[in-house]
Amino acid sequence: MKKIVFTAVIMFFGITFSNAQQKGEKPQKPPTFSEMLKEMDKDDDGKLSKAELKGPLKDDFTKIDTDEDGFLSKEELEKAPKPERKERKRD
Repeated sequence: MKKIVFTAVIMFFGITFSNAQQKGEKPQKPPTFSEMLKEMDKDDDGKLSKAELKGPLKDDFTKIDTDEDGFLSKEELEKAPKPERKERKRD
């Protein structure tokens, strides 16, 4: 189950990586927790609630929020399992 959740998170950030490669740009690293807070923490409380999120993070919020406190912590995001990488077909 955690594997699915983290896969969703990586997919969210993988789109940017894929688009950068197609345009010949250097791939971007996934954002740090601090960068995510800066972008998504609308009430500036230093926490990420479900209401502040969108996309895969919001969709899988209850799976990622393992301590069930209503917020995603740095530790919870770091502990989410990494997805298996699939080989891409090259044209």
